[in-house]
Amino acid sequence: MKMEVEEHVASPLIAKISFHKVLETLEEIAESDVDYRSDYAKALLRHTAPYPELREGITDLSLLEKHEKLIKNLLADLFPTALTKNEIKAAAIPFFNITFNHTDRFKKILMNAGEDFGISIRNFDDHQFYVFCCCLILNSYYGYHFDFSKPLFYDIPDADGVMHYYRILYNADFLELLPTEKAINITEDDVALLMDSFDNLELWKEKFPPGSWISKGFGIVSLFDATAESAISNLKTNLLVNDEKEITKSDFEGIFRSIYQIPDLRIGYTEVNVDDNVFRLAPFQEISSYILNGSNEMSCSTMMCTGTLDTMLEEKKYFVLSDVEAYKLQEGADAGFAAHLLKQDIRSCIFAPIIKDGKLLGFIELVSSRAKELNSINANKLAYILPFLTDTIDRYYSELQNEVDAIIQNEYTAIHHSVYWKFREEALHHIISKNKKDQAYKEIVFREVYPLYGQIDIKGSSTARNESIEKDLIRQIERLLSVFRFIFEKEKLPLIEQHIYELEKMEVQLKESLKADTESIIQSYIINEVHPVLKHFDSSNTEIHQKIVDYFDTLDTKMKMVYDSRKDFDDALSIINKQMAEVLDRKQAEAQSFFPHYYERFKTDGVEHNLYIGASISPKHAYNPLYLNNLRLWQLQAMCEMENEYYRLRPGLPYDLDVTSLILVFSSPISIRFRMDEKRFDVDGTYNARYEVVKKRIDKSHIKGTTERITEKGKITIVYSQRQEETEYRRYIRFLQHKKMLGNVIETFEVEDLQGVTGLKALRVTVEYSNDKKDETTYSYEDLLKELAPSS
Repeated sequence: MKMEVEEHVASPLIAKISFHKVLETLEEIAESDVDYRSDYAKALLRHTAPYPELREGITDLSLLEKHEKLIKNLLADLFPTALTKNEIKAAAIPFFNITFNHTDRFKKILMNAGEDFGISIRNFDDHQFYVFCCCLILNSYYGYHFDFSKPLFYDIPDADGVMHYYRILYNADFLELLPTEKAINITEDDVALLMDSFDNLELWKEKFPPGSWISKGFGIVSLFDATAESAISNLKTNLLVNDEKEITKSDFEGIFRSIYQIPDLRIGYTEVNVDDNVFRLAPFQEISSYILNGSNEMSCSTMMCTGTLDTMLEEKKYFVLSDVEAYKLQEGADAGFAAHLLKQDIRSCIFAPIIKDGKLLGFIELVSSRAKELNSINANKLAYILPFLTDTIDRYYSELQNEVDAIIQNEYTAIHHSVYWKFREEALHHIISKNKKDQAYKEIVFREVYPLYGQIDIKGSSTARNESIEKDLIRQIERLLSVFRFIFEKEKLPLIEQHIYELEKMEVQLKESLKADTESIIQSYIINEVHPVLKHFDSSNTEIHQKIVDYFDTLDTKMKMVYDSRKDFDDALSIINKQMAEVLDRKQAEAQSFFPHYYERFKTDGVEHNLYIGASISPKHAYNPLYLNNLRLWQLQAMCEMENEYYRLRPGLPYDLDVTSLILVFSSPISIRFRMDEKRFDVDGTYNARYEVVKKRIDKSHIKGTTERITEKGKITIVYSQRQEETEYRRYIRFLQHKKMLGNVIETFEVEDLQGVTGLKALRVTVEYSNDKKDETTYSYEDLLKELAPSS
């Protein structure tokens, strides 16, 4: 008889294997009136009488082997011979991993596992073992009802190395627990404390010292093969682990082999792009693709015939080949695909579609080197597994998307969704090829696009900022002079007189002119020289102390300077920029519905925006010049609405500022390139640079032959260079005059020559302001054609 022994490090129980309860039952039978039962019991009792250890208890486990046949006869009623080849059962001490008197099926399972295999309960450590033994005492001896049951498993491989998972059930009817002299009486308070102290092993050992109780008797352990259920549970556990390395061949193949009981089972996965009709290698580490077999991508129609494709792609059914070699010989079969599988030593296979929210993501591949192992019958086992696989693969694609986004954010920029597809292609290429070292990130270029530029600028913002600086500095110097003069009246100190002199000199200079470095010089002088004198001024004069405290109370808490005018200016600028940007962003979301185009805006002393439209921006949409016309009209309306938003804001601004609006028209298509170092788009090439030069200099330029700026508050200036551009924009202006958005007078003038750029002209038209915020209708180019075509 084979006996498995694996004792834990410590236990409150001393295991004494005893058959006293069986012997007591036999004694009752021996006194019964049933002759054959009585004779059988008397015979067994005679045979056991010379061995009192069978009743008193065995601690020397070698005696189990000595009395193997006698024990088998004693337990014959509990282990029927007729069931020995079917039941997986043995006598045992619960939780101790001590088993003996195995059924034939149990013996065969242990024999196939190999001589070196040691049976042990899965995920059952010494801590759990000790606490479970204590709970057994509390329940059996003290009558409590601690529910310490949990599924217990033995993981035992078969002769082919396929792991089987056996659920453990214990019967403790023939077991009793007895205290020794080391046992401690357990009180209600002890139980209440233990109930909340599972993790406190020392407390359990204090209440139940090691070896303080005797486990006398034996239990019966019954196993049933729960391989499929346990393997699926293990699969779910592995899939839920949020770790990039979770999808590995070794992990999955072991689980799938247990489910299918096929030792040579291999798994793979192939991604499907239905739109492009291609199979692709998925960007998951270590997962093979038997459909592609080494290729990164292949056309679906190249790989398979139409019938096979229809089954897989259109009907989304399992594609099962139980005998690939036989399939190859069938008339009308996809012989090329069958040969492709046979080259990989695949003789039976299942390809199961992974579908999430109606979208086909790819195929899970189960393959075997033996024919008939995989077939349409056992393919149905996948029905229990696919939901978990589908959720996990979908999660991987979401994580992949996040990784793509991270690369775009880090290596490129937070880009507009209209050109996102181009960046995604490049980022995905790098993820799939991430083992290729030193591969440079490719620059993104869009060719033949039409630019639109516009800005709403804070008029005279530099002058207004300087005025606010000057006001704050003069106000602070006046306050400091007041403090120092008061101190000098009380105490005639030369140092105080010196600071009065220096502050008076700075005040005169400020009122004359504000230079570029004046603010930093005065601020440094006040913070580093003046304030320390005030803070450390040693005087018992309470009036002086109060003057100094009052002065510091007037300062900004962060700047430690007078910051009233500058704060009003900054707040006004922020409010204007925020509101203008919100109007533009809201209108821009609407404009994308005309035709997808690139959009970016910048907040400076005002709000600038760049638009680029063309076929290369959105190659999946058919481009037409009508969309450029539509966007130009939209831009002019958007500038009108931004002006109106400012008109509504202005009365409540903390600092009175004016704005001017400008549109630059450029009819020649250009190329834009994403600059990796600057993380932004810029014009590409020398010829296209002319547009960028004009854009950067035009807002500060003058009407030719005058000192008047081309921009003026309350008006929109449209700069152009070609006659047809003027004609086009005059139509837009007339249309918006008709809609009461622009005034009736249109000014026309030439723009002064810029460096390298001559011949620019401009239209300038007054904005019609309205307090009705609801009047924000966007008119399309089609509306213009309907209303103005007859009159033009």
